[in-house]
Amino acid sequence: MSEITPELVRHLGSLARIELSEDEIARLTGQLDAIVDNIAKVAEVATADVPAMSHPLPLANVFRDDVVGEPLSLEQALRNAPDAADGRFRVTAIMGEEQ
Repeated sequence: MSEITPELVRHLGSLARIELSEDEIARLTGQLDAIVDNIAKVAEVATADVPAMSHPLPLANVFRDDVVGEPLSLEQALRNAPDAADGRFRVTAIMGEEQ
């Protein structure tokens, strides 16, 4: 038995202040009824002995260990810089400020 009726869809549209045509009401009645039926099916199998989960497969942390390595030298860091001066990256002024 269908829980969603055209009258209910019309009422919900009114509450949401959405003007629905008769074609939209007919289409939404079927779609909303299918959604309610599917939720009811899930509710039937979602019992207390079924644990809640956020993902169907067990996940593990895939991050690598944090290991201290050799830092780049100043020369290596600035090697591919489009513009460098005095051991720093040189960029254009912003907001019209001159330095």
